[in-house]
Amino acid sequence: MDQKVLSLSMKIASEKETKIRLQADFDNTRKKLDKDRLSTESNAKVQIMKSLLPIIDSFERAKLQVRVDTEKEKKIDTSYQGIYRQFVEVLRHLRVSAIATVGKPFDPLLHEAISREESEVVKAGIITEELNRGFVLGDRVLRPAKVKVSLGPVKKKTPSPAE
Repeated sequence: MDQKVLSLSMKIASEKETKIRLQADFDNTRKKLDKDRLSTESNAKVQIMKSLLPIIDSFERAKLQVRVDTEKEKKIDTSYQGIYRQFVEVLRHLRVSAIATVGKPFDPLLHEAISREESEVVKAGIITEELNRGFVLGDRVLRPAKVKVSLGPVKKKTPSPAE
């Protein structure tokens, strides 16, 4: 009888251990699926936001080219600006924001240096001009900002005595 009780006790302990392992495997699988789902959603959101960036560029180029001379043109410009503000607000709500550039230190993770220029007033490594706006979605770069970076003041070579 004691042998049978011992055997059943061992079997119960083994089954409990198996149940605990299966529960842990199930929890790990669920967590992995949740993580994969969030990653997929995030990647899809990034792709959608990247595809919308040219629309922002077009709005901004159009804003620079619009000349408001008549009352009718003023109404069109007001409508256009309202749509643009609404679009920007939706992007802001989705955590899309512009990358700070001019006057900031160059960061290769956020900025793409298109050119470098000498400057007497701006120290080396500081962005002097933004050529194309960059955007981030939360902490992920959607598009780096294209910028000009200062080389700092020009260092003139002093002629050597041999020259």
